[in-house]
Amino acid sequence: MNRKNFLTLSTKAALFLGLTSTISCKDETLEKTETLLNKKAKGTAFGLKAPKIDTVRVGIIGAGNRGQTLLQMFDWLLKNNKAKIVAISDLKKEKTSILNDHLKNKHNTTAVAYYGEPNAWKKMVDRDDIDLVIIATPWELHTPMALYGMEKGKHVATEVPIGTTLKDCWKLIETAERTQKHCMMMENCCFNNEELWVLNMVNNGVFGDLTHAEGAYIHDLRKHLLDETYYENQWRIKHHLKKDGNFYTTHGLGPISQYMDIGRGDTYDHLVSMSSREKSLSDAAKKAGINKFSEVKCGDINTTMIKTKLGKTIMLQFDVHTGRPYDRLNTLVGTKAVHEGYPSKLYINEEELAWWGHKWLDTESYNAYREKYNHPLWSKLKTQIDDNSVGHGGMDFVMIYRLIKCLNEGLPLDINVYDSVLWSSITPLSELSVAQNSSSVKIPDFTGGTWKNYHKTEMLRNI
Repeated sequence: MNRKNFLTLSTKAALFLGLTSTISCKDETLEKTETLLNKKAKGTAFGLKAPKIDTVRVGIIGAGNRGQTLLQMFDWLLKNNKAKIVAISDLKKEKTSILNDHLKNKHNTTAVAYYGEPNAWKKMVDRDDIDLVIIATPWELHTPMALYGMEKGKHVATEVPIGTTLKDCWKLIETAERTQKHCMMMENCCFNNEELWVLNMVNNGVFGDLTHAEGAYIHDLRKHLLDETYYENQWRIKHHLKKDGNFYTTHGLGPISQYMDIGRGDTYDHLVSMSSREKSLSDAAKKAGINKFSEVKCGDINTTMIKTKLGKTIMLQFDVHTGRPYDRLNTLVGTKAVHEGYPSKLYINEEELAWWGHKWLDTESYNAYREKYNHPLWSKLKTQIDDNSVGHGGMDFVMIYRLIKCLNEGLPLDINVYDSVLWSSITPLSELSVAQNSSSVKIPDFTGGTWKNYHKTEMLRNI
């Protein structure tokens, strides 16, 4: 590649990395890009513990579809005085009223509502009677809201992704390390029954040495993306019109990273990313008579390959354009066992079972493994999970339960700021690789080398 072409690609890459929208000096852009890929964190927020909070006082930003579901996940915690909803914020008064109606009907209380202007949420965060800020807003708002919350002395927990540019990812790391406040991305799939079962088998040696994993977010969202009301101001489809890559990495990557102890004995090293042509979403827009979405930049299917420092490989896919069944893959390959999800299947590679050949475990044998290695958290919380199954089958409740329990008891969170940033950073890195003809891209070490000092995940200890 000659210098002119390289500079052109790097200028485009700078846009993806959130550096600037107007480039005055291409050499300066190259320098900034290189700096973001090679920065070093201090690692001082790893294993972070905060003083115990008997009743966690919560403020919620975003009262849309997701905010309404998350509020319901607090019901058991509110009844048992583990948490209290102090304030809520949204642009629209009617949405805050939906949350307050729920609080009134279920708990005979209400929260102070902030609404009507873009910065109303800041007035809420400025309160001195809030310990934790929950952020359930469009993607591009997660980082600035989390940064503001930490600067105001609050712990923060955001919906996925926690950041969409490398620049934002580094801001989150630096602010969390400086303020010593918890900053968690609420990746609910890490708390799902199947994923916790697989994690428990990994921790008990069922899989042996891990070599490879596959995860995905395959979800036909064409109707939602094109709908004028489902996503406020159609914010989500706008990403598909101007960028190309994997925009939703964490549902597949979060659980895989827990299996592989990423950040705790191993970490990502580099990736390559490739997108297919785009066809399905624009065709759907045309059939619906929506001409403004006839040109979509994001390919129908993105495939990203990641290699870890210790040589494990991860295949990650993203497809919200194609009409096909929902799938997160959840494939894990080890020297002793293999699991595939959707539907869940298990293969045990033991000498005495070799006569089974290429067959998955039969139903009886599979169920025996499910019973033996079912994560104890799901047994402990069975009643509460059944009562809160509206939250994606119970995993939303388990996630919120664990977040509040860790704050109640002064424990490190199951998902820390380094996990949150690393899993989210694959989005801008995938965009950079796609823009450079699927070239290999270095993945920054957001932990400052602390991944070498910790082994085995601390997730869900002291349940």
